[in-house]
Parts: sequence; structure tokens; C-alpha cells
Amino acid sequence: MIRDHDRILLGVSGGKDSLSLLEVLRHLRSYAPVRFELAVLTIDPEVPGFDPAPLTAWYEQRGLPWHYERQPIMEQAREHMDGDSFCAYCARMKRGIMYRLCRAHGYNVLALGQHLDDLAESLMMSMFHGGQLRTMKAHYRNDAGDVRIIRPLVYCRERQMRDFASSAGLPVVPDSCPACFQMPTRREHMKALLAREEAEHPPLFANLLRAMRPLLREGPLD
Repeated sequence: MIRDHDRILLGVSGGKDSLSLLEVLRHLRSYAPVRFELAVLTIDPEVPGFDPAPLTAWYEQRGLPWHYERQPIMEQAREHMDGDSFCAYCARMKRGIMYRLCRAHGYNVLALGQHLDDLAESLMMSMFHGGQLRTMKAHYRNDAGDVRIIRPLVYCRERQMRDFASSAGLPVVPDSCPACFQMPTRREHMKALLAREEAEHPPLFANLLRAMRPLLREGPLD
């Protein structure tokens, strides 16, 4: 996924997953045979109670270039969202900001922190609600072809990220999105369903990963 001379922009929400990926990439950069640059982008959607601003001091302590963008995504969703969930609208808006920052500052790779649990939940939602066999891609190019998107944690479980973030003392920003708390999402429903099934069938996620492998890469890469 990571190549010599890549300039990587990592999207960090302040959650356990993206912060864990940041630490993994920082460590990898210190000894990997390929040389790459790493910078961080945090997007503040201006949701009441959510304040990722303290992360900037943490980035500076580690000598990381960082970008901080604020956009009233919830207010915009109330005005412009049509036939979509808030979570999907928010993700789409954030992705647009990430691509813009990549182009503006010359980053050729966008790194995201989704893990195997996220991919499994996306697969189930796609089949149940969309009638399609799809999930998040692990490595692909955007439609414009100018940014590669990578998800280095696709073989990791969410519980591993939780344990790592706790043991490393990462400054996790609590998720306080009222849109998620007031109306449980389809993703939360799938998370609960998969947890119940895994309790009965421990190899569940290994089997799901095997089934998803052909879906993790989309289109040709140089």
C-alpha cells in the first residue's frame, strides 16, 4: 500500500482507530525500507459537544505536519440532505474536504482508519439494504485518478484498536454526535448482529475476510 516517496495524508477523527493508525504509521516510518512523508488532517464538523481541537497540540509534540478544517456539516445536512442518512452525508462531505487538501498540498495518498469490523458491517449493509456484494476497498484510486486511498487496518479487529489505544494512552476524543445517539444507525444494528453470530461461531470474521478478499481492491493500480 505504501510506496517509496509517498506523501500520505491521514484522516484523524480523534477516535481510537485513526489515532492507532497514526501511531502505527509513525512507528513504521522509523524503520521501513520505503521512505514516506506523513501528515494529519482533522475535520471538525461543528457538532455540539465534539471538540477535536486539543489534538493539534498532540500532533505538534510529535513533529507532525497537521491540517485542521472546520465545516458546519450538520447544519448543511439539514438544508441539503435528500434521501440519505446523516452519517453517509457527513462521510461524503469529509471525503470532499480530504481530496481538496490532498490536491492543495501535494499528498498523493489518503490513509483511512477503518478496520475489519467496519468492512464486515459495510458488506452486510450492502447485501441487506442494497442488494449488492460490496464493501469498503482496501486500496484503490479515486474517480479522478489523482489520489490513492489506503486502509492499512483492514486485517485488524476493532477490539485490537481499542486495546492498543488504551494501553498506549492515546488522547481519544469521545464521539458525541447527536445524530448517531438519537437514532441508532444501521451500522450499529449490523455490529450487534455480527457480535451475536461471532459468539456462536468464533471463525466468523476469518470467514468473512476470506469472502471479502476479491472486493478489497477496485480497478488497476500502477
